[in-house]
Order: sequence, then C-alpha cells, then structure tokens
Amino acid sequence: MEAGNRTEVLEFILLGISEDPELQPFIFGLFLSMFLVTVLGNLLIILAICSDPHLHTPMYFFLSNLSLVDICFSTTIVPKMLVNIHTENKAISYMDCLTQVYFSMFFPILDTLLLTIMAYDRFVAICHPLHYTVIMNPCFCGLLVFVTWLVGVMTSLLHILLMMHLSFRRDLEIPHFFCELTQILKLACSDIFLNNSLIYFMTCVLGIFPVIGILFSYSQIASSIRKMSSSGGKQKAFSTCGSHLSVVSLFYGTGVGVYFTSAVTHSPQKVSVASVMYTVVTPMLNPFIYSLRNKDVKGALGRLLSRATSHL
Repeated sequence: MEAGNRTEVLEFILLGISEDPELQPFIFGLFLSMFLVTVLGNLLIILAICSDPHLHTPMYFFLSNLSLVDICFSTTIVPKMLVNIHTENKAISYMDCLTQVYFSMFFPILDTLLLTIMAYDRFVAICHPLHYTVIMNPCFCGLLVFVTWLVGVMTSLLHILLMMHLSFRRDLEIPHFFCELTQILKLACSDIFLNNSLIYFMTCVLGIFPVIGILFSYSQIASSIRKMSSSGGKQKAFSTCGSHLSVVSLFYGTGVGVYFTSAVTHSPQKVSVASVMYTVVTPMLNPFIYSLRNKDVKGALGRLLSRATSHL
C-alpha cells in the first residue's frame, strides 16, 4: 500500500473501555463530568493566578502552565471519545489518529518537565532563599518553560516521523479509548525496531532523569527544613511543598500503575481502565490538590469567586 493512499483511506477503530451497549450512557456521563470538572478546575487556577498580584511568582507561573497543559491533555483525548460514544461510530482517520498520538505524548512530556522545574523552584526558594529572586528571574523562568515546550515538540515529532514510515492494514482495531503509541505499533506490518528503541531511550531520558532531579531537590529541601529553628518557617515550607509532592506522587504513581498493569495482564480492557487514571483522573484532581492544600491559591480562588459573584 502506498504511503499517500494509506494516509487518505486508512481508518482505525477505537474499541473504547467497554463494548457493552448498556454501559455506554454511564461511560459517556462519567467522562463528560470529569472533563468539565478538569477544564473548569484548571481554568479557575489559571484565572486566580493571573488576577492576583500576590501569585505573580515563579512557582505559580509554572503552576499556571501545568494547569494549561492538563486542560490541553484532557481535550486531546476525552472529546473524541465522547463523540464516538454519542454517534456510535468508533472510527478515527489515520491523520486524526497521528494527531492524537502526537499530543498524547507531547502533553505528558510537558507535565514531567514542568513538575521537575517546580521541584527545582522549591529547592532554590527553601535552600537558597537570599538568591531566589536573582536565580528565578522572569527571563530564566520563561526560558525554562520554552525549553520544556521545545523538548516536548521535538520528541513527539520524532515519534510521529518514524510512525509515518510504517505500513498498516485497513480498518484496524485499537483496544483502547484513544490512539496510544504502543497500541498503534502493535498493529504495524513493518519493522518497529527504531520506534521501540526511541521509546525506550526517551523513557529513560524523560522518565528517570526528571525523577532523579525531583528526588535530589526534595532531599536537599528536607535537609534544610530540619535545620530550621522556626516552626512557622517549617510549616510554610511544608505548605508550599506538600501540594507539589502530592501532584508528583499522583502523576508518577498512576504512570507506574499503568505500566505494571500492562506488564502483568493481557486484558486490553484492564489496561484501558488503568490508563483513565493518568489521562483523565490526574488532570482533574490537580486543581483540587492545589486549592485544598495551598492557602495562597485557596485565598486567590476565594477572591476571584467573590468578585465574580459581586458582578452578577
């Protein structure tokens, strides 16, 4: 099959979480609710940070970027799934599938790197407080975010370029609710050695090194907190770090859970259900974690909502 013809006519079939017709209304309602909560919650975080001058700091600049990424990640996956359920049409075109593969890799990469940068930000703030404003200046923060997006773009694009050289049969079934890279590669007719090699390499680089960076940052933070004599200083340090640690634990915990689920089970349905945790549940819970555990964000949200209700 020629590459040009393949691009025009090839379609994949997304089997979804369950093929039981009786469960489809429940799944539709559940995912629609989670998607709306994700978008609204993260949008409120962004608006609260933008509208409150007290939150115009590097930590909350990175948090607003993280919230934006979570909105985009959910938007990449959930709307297409809802449309498929509503129209009872599980087909997705070749180009749409490639687009979904691209963004379903791109945004988790951003999540990983942003969480690492946020750990570094807390490290500088707690371990080197006198140099914090000099080190974490606006230009440097902007550069960190730019590099993060650049790495995400280039890595995802490299995967897509390799995928475009693969050959597929027509109307292939994907046992998932979105076009996930490893599931697509299982359906390829041609050699996928380069694709798998790139996956393993980038998983090591973008998985292991950020974790090492986060662990190092928090080991230094813990050491600095132990040396603090003021209980107020310790409480403030725990407050600012607690939210980030919770999000990091949730993000990596769900990712590891999906990996082990796919390794120990041969049921695609169980893998799909496990994938819901990091694709839908984690972006939905992040705003709640930051708003409940962080007094500054909670206060900014309260002021934002009070201003909004006063204008009604």
